[in-house]
Amino acid sequence: MGKITKRSVDALTPSERDYFCWDVQIPGFGVRVSPKGRKTYTVQYRIGGRTKRVSLGVHGVITPDEARDLARQTLGGVAHGQDPSGQKRRDRRAPHMGALCDRFIDEYVPVRCKPSTQREYKRCCDIFIRPKIGMMRIQDITRPDVSAIHHELRDKPYQANRVLGVLSKMFNLAEVWGLRPDGSNPTRHVQKYKEIKRERYLDPDEIETLWRVLDQGVLDGTETVHVASAFKLLLLTGCRLSEIQKAKWSWVNRNVLLLPDAKTGPRRVMLSQSALGVLAALPRLPGNPYLIAGKVDGHYATDLQKPWRRIRKSAGIDEVRIHDLRHTYASLAAAAGHSLHTIGKLLGHTQAQTTHRYAHLADAVTRSAADDVDGLISGFTGNAPQSTVSPLRVVAHE
Repeated sequence: MGKITKRSVDALTPSERDYFCWDVQIPGFGVRVSPKGRKTYTVQYRIGGRTKRVSLGVHGVITPDEARDLARQTLGGVAHGQDPSGQKRRDRRAPHMGALCDRFIDEYVPVRCKPSTQREYKRCCDIFIRPKIGMMRIQDITRPDVSAIHHELRDKPYQANRVLGVLSKMFNLAEVWGLRPDGSNPTRHVQKYKEIKRERYLDPDEIETLWRVLDQGVLDGTETVHVASAFKLLLLTGCRLSEIQKAKWSWVNRNVLLLPDAKTGPRRVMLSQSALGVLAALPRLPGNPYLIAGKVDGHYATDLQKPWRRIRKSAGIDEVRIHDLRHTYASLAAAAGHSLHTIGKLLGHTQAQTTHRYAHLADAVTRSAADDVDGLISGFTGNAPQSTVSPLRVVAHE
């Protein structure tokens, strides 16, 4: 048909079957005319011994000149080894984000994560990711898509950051699994929201009151000895709730509690004399391997939140969480002058930055030492100030 122009394409009439008209200037560039009169610009090429075609656009939607430019670009890509037709086919068959969620939950999470983390990841996928981008193709997700999800949760910064973390891990795996190009993770440069860490530590009077409430609860039958002992052990060891809740008698080796599968891997928990005293007072139930026996035979106490709400109300510490007992243990270790490295070891931290939240407490000991030195120097000069530092009173219980 010579050179493809608007006039020449407008003049084409439909036939009983599809037919093509080819441009004389660009080999492979042509127009496809359907029996219904639809005219589609197309480009034809050979790759791997096979002839393939790619549609460029419908006449009237794009102009012949625009189609010509697209044809040149497409053929240029073919000359460099690209296969536009094959890529379009792969794109149509590409999995959606919902499929990536399924694979993430089914293949990665059960092998790499603890049960509590597995539940949280599945919750993030089901509540926050699938409803927003579940039907979008994996390779089509862009940074604005991720940023929109993160921004929508801005009033819940902790949750927003957790969802961002799950998405980041999923897109890293998508690259490993060949579902996205390397280095294309769309969560990059999406800035996390600032999280305000709660720092609540029991003071000596509150510790004394809590201990008394725990003992009284056992005496009047409000709490079982196992439940009361669980909270005492949390305070005396700095363990996480699940570590004490699921601990077994077989893990106690003299003055050490051997945790085979803690949050950060196997760890050894040093048991103080007070902690050993709590364990010695705990009755062992036949057929139950757990320190903190529950109501069901052979099982541990699964719900310690309900009794904790009763206990903290009686102790007048309504805002204190169970995890704050762990913070209290760490704060007392810092106040006693132990280094952040030692505190990290006590708590089972694997990264120094996790323990850094207690740095300001350890500073109090350094400040006291500095004041002691200042007192000596001032004494030599005959101008010794009165100390204003009050040592932290630690209440010990047998």
